[in-house]
Amino acid sequence: MTVPVLAPAELAELSPLLDGDGGIVHPLVAVDLDGPGDSVPAGDRILVGIGSPRALCGDLDLTLVTTATDRTQVAVADPAAALAHLEAVVAANPQASTVLAGLLRWSGALDVPAALDAESLAYSTLLGGPEFGRWLAARGPRPLPPPVADPVLAAREGGTLHLTLNRPERRNAYGRLLRDALVGLLDLALLDPSVERVVLDGAGPGFCAGGDLDEFGTTPDPVTAHLVRTRAGAALPLHALRGRVEVRLHGACVGAGIEVPAYAGRVVADPDTVLRLPEVAMGLIPGAGGTVSIPRRIGRHRALWCALSGLPVPAATALEWGLVDAIVPARARLSP
Repeated sequence: MTVPVLAPAELAELSPLLDGDGGIVHPLVAVDLDGPGDSVPAGDRILVGIGSPRALCGDLDLTLVTTATDRTQVAVADPAAALAHLEAVVAANPQASTVLAGLLRWSGALDVPAALDAESLAYSTLLGGPEFGRWLAARGPRPLPPPVADPVLAAREGGTLHLTLNRPERRNAYGRLLRDALVGLLDLALLDPSVERVVLDGAGPGFCAGGDLDEFGTTPDPVTAHLVRTRAGAALPLHALRGRVEVRLHGACVGAGIEVPAYAGRVVADPDTVLRLPEVAMGLIPGAGGTVSIPRRIGRHRALWCALSGLPVPAATALEWGLVDAIVPARARLSP
């Protein structure tokens, strides 16, 4: 795939997104911000700005610069190299990439429950697509993870409920057992007004390594998968509790490991924290609520960069963007 580079005034001349067989033609277009034109027509392609930033950057999907001045822009060392990286990602999974960008453009106008439904419906659609099917075939069959007695530990001290993800041997992968245990405890906190504060952290070397890859593709059908994600996930109860919740991150926070914490009212990170959204490379999009929680913290443009690039975001950048609220070494944190 070769990325077309067009001035804003030339975007209206683009051919339709789909060919006669439903294949995506040029899903990614680079927009030369130094070229003529002062507006961007509505469309379905992923538009990435390059050149000197200006007002219309807000209408693009993201803009690559060396020094960012607002959250429609992403600062990178080499914009040309960053564009080439995005080109490779989109070429490998054009359907997931296009669905993600389109969802982020309009879901911010929805309330959180509706936006979660929109994310989940898009995710379920991609579960039935060829890109995820290819990833699943390459992964091969896997045994389901073994059960564990206490996937989430809970301790109460006064008005504080301290919850700890407790599958360190699996880097606290966000599998069914851990998710269900966490949601059950969050629901209890919602019902108990004496719980004034919830502190959530993770045992072991990292807070959460994201969805348990051994469970991917095991839900009976996309409809069931949609209902489980939206009616049994942690996003809604955590959003409802957000003013009372502090999440403490450390180590690798992958996929759900940052999508879910981003709903909390306060997120603190150890300096070693690294955040990453890997789902597009699997032919999917963030599916634990990340297309809702993350844009509400850092804007849709930087959220798209995180999810589309799949590149790690260090703690310092996460703080600068507002994805976390403070950097506090784990050893210096006060007990709950």
